[in-house]
Amino acid sequence: MLPNVYQTLRLNSTVVSTVDKRIYRHGSAPQNVAKPYITWFMVSGVPENNISTAPCSDRDSVQIDCWSESDTEVETLAYAVRSALDSQLIANRMVINNRENDTKLYRIAIEADFIRSR
Repeated sequence: MLPNVYQTLRLNSTVVSTVDKRIYRHGSAPQNVAKPYITWFMVSGVPENNISTAPCSDRDSVQIDCWSESDTEVETLAYAVRSALDSQLIANRMVINNRENDTKLYRIAIEADFIRSR
């Protein structure tokens, strides 16, 4: 429940130098925020159930979206996010790679599985 997304991403110096503290929960950023930035939200949270005791761990799937006005910059940011996740042994995969019609921002989304002991 409520994985440490912010802390995990801030472990990577490229993420920090690119977005500073512009990492926002609930899948949305403030209006007119400086670009680039990152948003994230929970996709699902599943306890690792067993028959004899309470669950000993949770698997939380999180979608992390990288946003930029530049295609090159959004790619650099997505690679940095992936590196931050990899360094903590968090399984991840790219699920979206597009350009938003309304905002014209480039977006790469990564889904990551945070598995934590209770």
